[in-house]
This record gives sequence, structure tokens and C-alpha cells, in this order.
Amino acid sequence: MVRRFDAPEALETRFYEVRAKSALNRVPAKSRVPFEWTVNPYRGCSHACHFCFARPTHEFLGFDAGRDFDKEIVVKVNVPEVLRAELAWPSWKRQHIAMGTNTDPYQWVEGRYKLMRGIWEALRDAANPCSILTKSPLLLRDVDLMREVAARAEVSACLSVPTLDEKAWRASEPHTPHPRARLEAVGELNRAGVPTGILIAPLMPGINDAPEQIERIIALATEAGAVSIGGQTLFLRGSVREIFFDWLRSYRPDLVPRYERLYARGAYVPERERRAIERAAGMPGFRKRYDPERYEHRGSARRREPRPARGEEVRQERLF
Repeated sequence: MVRRFDAPEALETRFYEVRAKSALNRVPAKSRVPFEWTVNPYRGCSHACHFCFARPTHEFLGFDAGRDFDKEIVVKVNVPEVLRAELAWPSWKRQHIAMGTNTDPYQWVEGRYKLMRGIWEALRDAANPCSILTKSPLLLRDVDLMREVAARAEVSACLSVPTLDEKAWRASEPHTPHPRARLEAVGELNRAGVPTGILIAPLMPGINDAPEQIERIIALATEAGAVSIGGQTLFLRGSVREIFFDWLRSYRPDLVPRYERLYARGAYVPERERRAIERAAGMPGFRKRYDPERYEHRGSARRREPRPARGEEVRQERLF
């Protein structure tokens, strides 16, 4: 650890500056996610989402998955330099790197440290394929670098938008940017030539799964030119289960019996019920819409993946 300091202006959060030995993280083979490598400049997240699946990772540092996850934030101050060195290894084969898969790289602290700019620069210079998932329109600050990456390698972005309902948003994601600001960012990024979609996740039965709610998100995302629309029902692994249930008892005590039944067997809703919940909500599974001409300015020298015909919807593996 380099230093530790409190930041009262950041909701009484304490930051730990550390020098990382590595930047690239290999995803375990048994993981359900469709990528092998990640980069996470921060550990812990001030967004304080009550359902966040990454909370148990804080326990590896000796912190708890509850308040500590929200208030004790680890900052890898040298991660751009370490990543640049690792991408230059002869053994590195320019595999796809996913960002925002554990904690949000564009949470509040990024406004101070600006680590993502150095990360984008390293990815650009290495012409390395990558993607980003975030809940913050702060991503727009780096659209210039994202476009430079896009000129040399495949890059995409995804904004998480679980709900547009003001009450549900403020209750479940207390320190995140407004969902409508995220949808506006989707439009701006697509207009800038960065393929961007949305993720409606998690879908929480009785809270944000009303068909009219999902329909409105999909309509606004489509209007913003979203190239993908995906999502998944809430899952509750490890200590997240207790944290979420504590929150549910205070926010919607009437739903507690239903959730106890849904999650009686483990972290996931049984497959049949999950499909019924998502179908009733009007969730599209995971669909992609392609418009090849929109991104032709990125150049044709690099390899392009085959694309379906325009307007064709393709069911793909869910991200989480």
C-alpha cells in the first residue's frame, strides 16, 4: 500500500492506494462469462448497489462485503503502466479484455484518478480487442480514446440500466448516475462510432420486472441505437444473499416470502421459473442488431467478425 486517506467529500469513503504487481486477471475456466481476461483498476465500489455480485471479492482483502465494499476502495495507482508492460509480453496473443466485470471502473473515484485514460491508451497502442461495462456516463469523457482503439481493434461498450423507476433506482443503486443519463450516453457513444448496448440486469421479481418498465427501457435503448440488449434475473451468491435480503426486508417486506421460495435451492432461480419471469417481463434474452455501415470509419485493415444481416436478431450467451 502506498498511502491511505479519507475523503469526506466522497460520502466518508476511505481510499487505499496500492501498487499492483499485475493488471491482467485470468477468468476461471468454470466461469459462465464469455471472456478470459479482465482488468480492474479498483476494488470495492461506491455505487453501493445492494445486489452487486462482486461484493464477496472484498472479503479476500479482509474487508466485509457490506459497508466496507462501499466505503473502503482500493486504487491500483500504477495499473496503466503495468498493463502496458503486460500487453508487450511476447507470450501475449491479444486476447479480448473485458473491463467493468467486477467493480465499475467509472465509479466516483475515477473522476479523481483518471486511470481509465491510461488503460485505454495502453489498449490502443497494443491494438488489443476490448469491451467495457459500466453504470456511469463518465465513460463519455474517454470517447476520444475509445475511437482511437476502435480504429485498430474491436471495441464495444455496454451500459447497465436495470430500471427507469425513480424509487426502485434510488433504493437499489443509491450512488449510481441516473438511468436516463446512461441511456443518453448509449446514444452519444453510438453516434461517435463506438458500438454500445445495454444490459437490463439484474431483473428483480416484483421490483423492476413489470412488462411496461422493460418495454420502456428497450424503446429508449433502441432509440439510442443500442447494438445489443441483454439481461438476466438476479442471482445471490455467498454473502450477497444476506445483504440483499436485509435490504429487501426494509424496502419491500411483502416480497420476502416470494424471494425465500425463489432462492430456496441456492444462488439462482430454478431455470424453469427464471425463464417464466423473464418471458413475462418481456426480456429479449440477449439480442444484437447490426448496421455495418455505421462503423466503417474504423477502417477495414483489421479482422472483422461475420455479422448477421441488418435487423436480424441473434440469441447469444448471456453475459452474467
